[in-house]
Formats: sequence, structure tokens, C-alpha cells
Amino acid sequence: MQSIIRVTLFAIYAFIPYSCGFNLVPPSAVISSIKYNTHTMSLSMMSNDGHAYPLIDDTDLFSDDIATSTRRNFFASIVSSAVVASSLPTPVNAEDIRSTNDATITDKIFIEFKGLSAPSEPNDRIVIGLFGNDAPQSVSILKQVVTPQGYKSKCKPLDTTRTFEKEQLEANKVYNNCIEKEDTVGVNYEYSTVWRVVQDERLDIGAVSGKFIAREPPNFEDKQSGLKHDEKGVVSVRRGNESGYGFTIFPRGNAQAAQTLDDENVVVGRVIEGMDVVDKLNSIPVVKNTLAGNKKKTAPSRACRYGGNELFCNEQKPLKKVTLDMTGIL
Repeated sequence: MQSIIRVTLFAIYAFIPYSCGFNLVPPSAVISSIKYNTHTMSLSMMSNDGHAYPLIDDTDLFSDDIATSTRRNFFASIVSSAVVASSLPTPVNAEDIRSTNDATITDKIFIEFKGLSAPSEPNDRIVIGLFGNDAPQSVSILKQVVTPQGYKSKCKPLDTTRTFEKEQLEANKVYNNCIEKEDTVGVNYEYSTVWRVVQDERLDIGAVSGKFIAREPPNFEDKQSGLKHDEKGVVSVRRGNESGYGFTIFPRGNAQAAQTLDDENVVVGRVIEGMDVVDKLNSIPVVKNTLAGNKKKTAPSRACRYGGNELFCNEQKPLKKVTLDMTGIL
């Protein structure tokens, strides 16, 4: 605000004729501050050399009615100019308003869904264009997960706190099996599912299961690219490791849902083929009204994706099983 007033006053000063009788700041002075003296009713500017240059000559401010009126009008013009300047829209950083349509697609992956259409019909397929320049780390992980080789994730530490011996022996077996294959077998979307559909808000896809539940989830980093969920078909992953290995497709133009995803997720791409399949996914019948006590979360915990038994885990879960039958890089 102060900078606006300074610029406004300096511009007015530069074009006010000296014939008005004001002692104005010398053109060579660089204005650093503005001061109004309430005792003398004078307005002055401070230059970088420490001197105060009066905008209005207070010695004869009230000498006659004409001068008084003129100077009051001059002061009013300063105030009104500052008000107008302050009401102008604030410039927005271009990076903050980037459209996903303008983002460069560096890679393409495909997903084929089984169970979305009738068994006699071909699998439903989408192609996702990835923004490798904007979210390089997240895109790299997603590209690995869609391949048979998968993403080489470490095994979770062995839990030795099981109460029952049988459960501990089973946990030991799972851990030892994971360690044996840790360096050779990566996590992929084999047998993964569409695990949550909130109509017109989000499609959560890629809940890994089985042999992969013993692996540590990836930590998706945010590069702050400025990309938002600004249109149907935007693809994103949740920041940190709460998303497991899954990703989310934004199915509609719901502003509130888009804002929630902007706050929690990293945009990694957009659907460039198969928008009709996105519509099918968005229309899947799901489980409703399982939340007790009106408990509300933006997304279930990661445990829900790995076989959690809590009632909350069933909320918005598709009533029919839809799996990711085939995935890969194009």
C-alpha cells in the first residue's frame, strides 16, 4: 500500500506545474518515505539523503481562500488516486495460473480395467499423459508401478509385538518372503483395484494387495508446479505416503472437490484418451451410509486399502469389483 502511494504522489508531482505555488520535491531526490505532520498540517516526502521536502508550503497554507481551496483539492486528488490504485487487481504470478492443458506431456501410460463392462466386452482403457517436467519424482514412481518390473520398494520392518504366536509366525513368514524378493521384485498394479469412487469428486485407483502389502509405500514429493485440478480428467497422487501406490482421477468440475485435491494432492498428468471410461468409473454404484457419528474424512487411511476391517473402509467402495487388468508405458 505504501509503495502505491509513493508512486502515485511522485507521478502527480512530476506533472504538477510549478506555477501552482507549491514547494515540491526536487526532481533529483529519490523518495523513500512520506510523512504528514499533524501539528503543522503539512505533507512532506523523505528522500534517501535524509531531508524532508514539503509537498505543500505550510507557511501560507491558510493565507487566502483560493490557495486553501487549491491545496485542499490537491491533497484530495492524492488520496483519491491512492484509493483507485489500491483497488486495482493484484498481479498474479503466471506460474500460479498454469493450465494443465498447457503442461508438457513427457510420457504416456495406459490402464485397462476389467469388470467395468460386461465380460463379453473388451476391457475399458484409458491413456494418461504424464507431466514429467512438473512432477518428476512422482511421475517416475508411477511409470515404474505400471510396468511388470514394478517399483523397488523396501520391506516394512518386522512387527514383533503380536499377541498370539500364530499371528507372529505368519507375520515372520510374510516378512522373510518379502526380504527374499526385495531386490528383484517391485510393486506393480497386478491384482490392484478401483477402491473408492466419490461421484463427481474423485476416483481412487490402484489399491495394491496380496504380496505387496509388506512393502513400504512411496513418498510422493511436491515440486510446487502450480498445476491444479482445473478440468475433468486431471490425474494426481496424494502428497507424502498416505496414498499408498494409488492415484486419483478428477471426474468433474466440482469446485469444492477440486480445492480439496489441490490442497492434498500433486498433479502428475491428465487423461488424454478414454474420457468415456472416466464417466463409467464415475457412475459405479458404491456403498453408502456406513459412517458412524457423521465422521468425515477426505480420504480413508492407507490401511483401508490393505484390507482394513473398519466400517469406514467400506464407505464409497464400489459394489462390484473393478481391477486394473493391464497397465504399461506407451
